[in-house]
Amino acid sequence: MSVVLWHIPVSHYSEKVRWALARKRAEHDRHAPLPGAHIAVALWLTRGRHKTLPVLELDGRRIGDSTAIIAALEERYPEPALYPADPGERRRALELEEFFDEELGPYIRRLVWHEAMADRDAMGEIAARTAPKSPLARAPRLAAAYGSALVNLRYGAGSERGADEARGKVVAAFDRLEAELDGRDHLVGDAFTVADLTAASLLYPVVLPPEAPHVITEPPPALERFRAPLQERPGYRWVAETFRRYRHPA
Repeated sequence: MSVVLWHIPVSHYSEKVRWALARKRAEHDRHAPLPGAHIAVALWLTRGRHKTLPVLELDGRRIGDSTAIIAALEERYPEPALYPADPGERRRALELEEFFDEELGPYIRRLVWHEAMADRDAMGEIAARTAPKSPLARAPRLAAAYGSALVNLRYGAGSERGADEARGKVVAAFDRLEAELDGRDHLVGDAFTVADLTAASLLYPVVLPPEAPHVITEPPPALERFRAPLQERPGYRWVAETFRRYRHPA
């Protein structure tokens, strides 16, 4: 039975799953619904259990949530392993996956969309490239308005207070990343694990390594101002190096 990934090209949670699939060398098909319509698609695929993507079709199952998807992939494709063999290290890797999923993922998404909304050209480019076959790709102003309305409604991206909270959460995630690494190459043990994959993939919208998805020519000025002081941090450089070393094409 074929493996199918339903995803959002720009999504960092989708990138987490795409990276896991590439790491496992798992052949699969991909479908990317029109942003906004993806909610209905996710609800239909999972019979109401999940309202967002990614969703993976695997061995007759439709699995939502990036953490559950990676767990299923680890069972179906055990090599190369993303979970450490040592029980203590495995528990630690899963704890770090949960931390970055919950304490970084929603906030970096909100921040990036908040800054993009302030730049109509950037928002139009992102929306058009995310849905290249839709009418939005030929109407940048309409794409910008549609995208802004969607991310404001879905993620609260229009709130300046929410953006301030998100900035603090992203910086705190870099603090945690660097404390856990303590100068080492990997977060847990001596090998690439789900902890490394999660931290790097969820930080990609700020670091923007060349191996990651790119749907915009230049970051919005406000996002660039936020990124600038982070670029000298060890955690920022670690994300770029982790992508370079481990994010090979599927």
